[in-house]
Amino acid sequence: MGLTDRQRELLTSWLPSAEIVQDHSWGVIGTLVLELVQDGDRYIAKAGDEADHHLARELRAHREWLHPWTSRGRAPQLVHADPDAKLLLTRYLPGQLVQGSPYEWTADTYHQAGELLAAFHQQSAVPDAEYEAIENGKTLSDLAGAHRIDPELTERLHAIITAWPTPPATLVPTHGDWQPRNWLIDHGTVRVIDLGRADLRPAYTDLARLAAQQFRTEPTLDPAFIEGYGKDPREPAAWARTRLREAVATAVWAYQVGEEAFEQQGHRMIAEALAEPAL
Repeated sequence: MGLTDRQRELLTSWLPSAEIVQDHSWGVIGTLVLELVQDGDRYIAKAGDEADHHLARELRAHREWLHPWTSRGRAPQLVHADPDAKLLLTRYLPGQLVQGSPYEWTADTYHQAGELLAAFHQQSAVPDAEYEAIENGKTLSDLAGAHRIDPELTERLHAIITAWPTPPATLVPTHGDWQPRNWLIDHGTVRVIDLGRADLRPAYTDLARLAAQQFRTEPTLDPAFIEGYGKDPREPAAWARTRLREAVATAVWAYQVGEEAFEQQGHRMIAEALAEPAL
């Protein structure tokens, strides 16, 4: 995928003499992430393809929810955006990726990440009587699609999910992909990137990916995170439901995009979620 003609026109109008110096795109989904330099200043441009639905979420996060982070230099500042063209431009945020670095396994990283997430979550809270039913529907739709979950297990999962209660939920601004691949570390300070999955959800959903990965590998990171966050938001029954939904979504999505290692993680997550006593 490359930039569309309209995206190129907009970038040229925003940064007339900029040079693209690095492509940070992930390569699995159709989003380009380009680092540009103009007059010594560095920027990040994000460009979505026709199927993209992440840029709108990211732009909403920049416009409505990022102040607790940007006011402290902990998230990138928006410079320009065109939602119709699926293009946004932010100032470059310095730091190295936490994932794959020694900081991925240090308690202070997670204490800071907990503090940052608490400030993000505490901005607003809205009740939603339909959230649980809608999320159940998404998981059942995943199970009805293409995947490699065993047929007998698929039937069992379907039965479990259709029997779940659907109590009201409280929704807050969430990052949606809260994990070290979306954190930077700069001289000991944690910063946040990639708001493409930001949306209103229950607070505990932002802990699901950490629980399946880093908290599982190094259990001491979980209490460090909660100490920074302030109070554990994981009510046992709701947490068990979200872990199973996340597990199914991981296995199905990874299969559909050909990420076999991630797919296997999804199958392992399903087994572990089913072992939850609250399920």
